[in-house]
Amino acid sequence: MEGAQVALLDRSAEGLDRAAQQIGSQSSTVLADVRDPSAVEAAVASAAKSMGGIDGVVNAAGISLWRSLEETSHDEWRNVMSINLDGPFHVCKAVIAELKKAGRGTIVNIASGAAFRQTPNFGAYCTSKAALVMMTKVLAAELVGLNIRANSICPGVIYTPMVERTLSGSTDRKQRTAQYFERQGMKRFGTVEEIAKLALFLTGPDSSFTTGSAYSADGGSVYH
Repeated sequence: MEGAQVALLDRSAEGLDRAAQQIGSQSSTVLADVRDPSAVEAAVASAAKSMGGIDGVVNAAGISLWRSLEETSHDEWRNVMSINLDGPFHVCKAVIAELKKAGRGTIVNIASGAAFRQTPNFGAYCTSKAALVMMTKVLAAELVGLNIRANSICPGVIYTPMVERTLSGSTDRKQRTAQYFERQGMKRFGTVEEIAKLALFLTGPDSSFTTGSAYSADGGSVYH
């Protein structure tokens, strides 16, 4: 992490421990659910205290749902929105005060290429990520005079446990993989490391003139 101190927030203790082991001694962990604003506020306060302040945040929590809008229940819709959209809102709302104290800061929200492409049977997810892109742009406009930047990353299909679960649950793994690559030039999955490097760029000084942008990292997908 280029010498940065990193506070990890997750609702899974196992996931936190695994990530902390990968990062090493420069990391600390806070157990919290991004759907709970009170828990997020407490987590941000704890992280700020342990690190002596906060000057950047990356919101990466997310959930997927493969269901037509007609068949999506109210509870399923709310669950997707509560994690993909409300979660980043809660974190950003809690962390902005700390960024103001630092006199600078960066916000990076992990959205999705699906924010720009109407995908049948993926409506709740597409809607949540499109809203997250716009929320990030509004944050950038509101915070631009405070030396706080906000950008979003819009990945294509990244090989994560969530994607593996989708492939494993498919009746035809080969066909489903081909569907992923149908409109994607590189014809491969992206990696978590590739997205992490873009997030690192957006939190660092090399992107100092960049705010309100939505960065596509999708292997040449045709979303627009």
